[in-house]
Amino acid sequence: MRKKVSAILFFLVVVTHATLRSETIHIQTNETALVLQTGQQGRLYQLYLGPRLSDPGQYAHLETAMRSHANGQAWEVYPVSGTETFFEPAFGIRHNDGNMTTVLQYVSHSVKKTTDDVTETVITLKDALYPVQVKLYYKTFAKENIIQSWTEISHREKRPVNISRYASSMLYWKRARYYLTEFSGDWAKEVNMRTLPLDFGKKVIDSKLGARANLHVSPFFTVGLGGAPRENEGQVLMGTLAWTGNFRFIFEVDNEQNLRVISGINPYAADYTLDPGQVFTTPAFIFTLSNQGTGKGSRNLQRWARNYQLKDGRGDRLTLLNNWESTGFDFNEARLDSLMVEARYLGVDMFLLDDGWFGNKYPRHGDTQGLGDWQVTRSKLPNGVPALVKAATRIGVKFGIWIEPEMVNPKSELFEKHPDWVIMLPNRERYYYRNQLVLDLSNPAVQEHVFNVVDHLMTENPELAYLKWDCNSPVTNIYSPYLKERQNNLYVDYVRGLYKVLERIRAKYPDLPMMLCSGGGGRTDYEALRYFTEFWCSDNTDPVERLFIQWGYSQFFPAKAMAAHVTSWNHDASIKFRVDVAMPYKLGFDINLEELRPEEQAFCRAAVATYNRVKNITFGGDQYRLVSPYDGNHTAVMYVSGSQEQALLFAYDIYPRFAENLLPVQCQGLDPARRYRVREINLMPGAKPGEAFNDKVYSGEYLMEVGLDVFTTGKLHSRILELSAVE
Repeated sequence: MRKKVSAILFFLVVVTHATLRSETIHIQTNETALVLQTGQQGRLYQLYLGPRLSDPGQYAHLETAMRSHANGQAWEVYPVSGTETFFEPAFGIRHNDGNMTTVLQYVSHSVKKTTDDVTETVITLKDALYPVQVKLYYKTFAKENIIQSWTEISHREKRPVNISRYASSMLYWKRARYYLTEFSGDWAKEVNMRTLPLDFGKKVIDSKLGARANLHVSPFFTVGLGGAPRENEGQVLMGTLAWTGNFRFIFEVDNEQNLRVISGINPYAADYTLDPGQVFTTPAFIFTLSNQGTGKGSRNLQRWARNYQLKDGRGDRLTLLNNWESTGFDFNEARLDSLMVEARYLGVDMFLLDDGWFGNKYPRHGDTQGLGDWQVTRSKLPNGVPALVKAATRIGVKFGIWIEPEMVNPKSELFEKHPDWVIMLPNRERYYYRNQLVLDLSNPAVQEHVFNVVDHLMTENPELAYLKWDCNSPVTNIYSPYLKERQNNLYVDYVRGLYKVLERIRAKYPDLPMMLCSGGGGRTDYEALRYFTEFWCSDNTDPVERLFIQWGYSQFFPAKAMAAHVTSWNHDASIKFRVDVAMPYKLGFDINLEELRPEEQAFCRAAVATYNRVKNITFGGDQYRLVSPYDGNHTAVMYVSGSQEQALLFAYDIYPRFAENLLPVQCQGLDPARRYRVREINLMPGAKPGEAFNDKVYSGEYLMEVGLDVFTTGKLHSRILELSAVE
């Protein structure tokens, strides 16, 4: 009887509190406002999401419109199925008594300003009948116009509950039309951009791969609100999920033309068992609302990433020479020493040793064996990694190394010793992706093992300068020996286990640069990039394909986060074209210099020096995408320094048609009142700049309103222009 009385009192307290006092909560950046408000029954609704109004009192005019919504159409912030929610819910739960409904009511909220630019709002919601609590978090970055949204779910029921949906965010709009740009593809053809209308019903973008989760689709999107997304005009929502695993975005247009955008972990095969007192924290949904098209939205995200999210976001990046295209798995100490000499000759910062350096019982001569046995192959490298690090130091370059510590070949000593550490069905035939299986990072013993792979390398080689962390397989054969009866927790706990390892590495080696690699762009999310300085965009390094791939990734990531290497892919392209395609991003080389002619080698050396001189513009400046490769036979992009004193314009002719009519390219982001000297840089030895780019001076107004004739009818032709303000 006492328990029933307590429940009734709790219900009365919550309902009375919510009914007596209507709360309006303002979550805003310098440009965007998200306004939430409680209804009479204590539920929390979205009142407004759009451009920030100069007079906050004007939002009150929207209250009448919200109250006029019929049941099922009101924009509840975190609705659950089973009540009057007729459309896709944000939250699903099964209580101890089997009931599958929860009604969340407002209890309180707090606002904390952590810096002049960053504010965090926390809203607490509770169920009056069940001891279930959801906290909604909103972090705003005022100058960057970025909002992060995530939730914390907890309960005090007697036994574990089952949560079947747990969105990070649910947002609403009402427009006449909606258009979605998605970024899909596969290995070596990542981030293909496709725009389609959103009509009545649901469009779902999701991943079910566990690890290497972004193989077929990337965890970001753009929605045009009112019209198709454009580069410099119109209102767009650009969003991404900070989660290195299965994700899901749902875009639902209802019978009244309302759009719901629901973002979070994909609950597929992951209805999570949550113990009493345990807190389930969802990943952050990161979004910006731009009224000046995708270009402005990208600059918001890029600036925010450099300032707040990307590891060492304001720091430098290492140029490098990788051995893979020169040697594959076939190398020894002498061959690697000679490649380090080539790295020194090029002028890059570092030599990177790729796959193939480990395994003794099962030496790594190919991708069929040895993965998981992180001991140096004595027959290849009798003096171990320390000798390589010392050789690099003697030659005058840094040394980095490739690892893939989450994976294992069945033909390995690790698998023979610890089959219980592997995600693997106990009673069915195994399926292998790239001849390997995935270690069970939900298991603390496996987390310790993976951490020790890095810790041993770093302890043995304190001067080791860089790690390339690969992940070449999705999770297959879905079964965790460690989780036993809670197999439904595996997809989530695997990623959380990965984060625990990465957190330990960052804590012990905070200044260690690492590349996030996943057989190309299989991992491209902002939570992983808290621990990695850059990511590998694609194994496809054909410069023509890279123009499209880099265009896609630039929608959401800054240049310094995108690793771009010069390789021998596409021999129809000159070495200048290949280098120029990589120059706007984090430059590296994976090429056999001996295949290049002397003048090509000299060009590469000069290009590295030029890159080091101007990379501050691309690394810290604002990006303007001028001409899309999707629109024709040419593409151009430029970067402008924050002071508007320097700029770089990159122009590429891909496959122009015969006697094509060429148009000037109009610059963006310059100061119209300033004058700029224009010089063509990164030329082949003996080549001369075009007449219009040989130290000529133009006003910023001219460059933006009239433009420059940077395109030609030459196939696979490129041009880099440096713009410098003059007094």
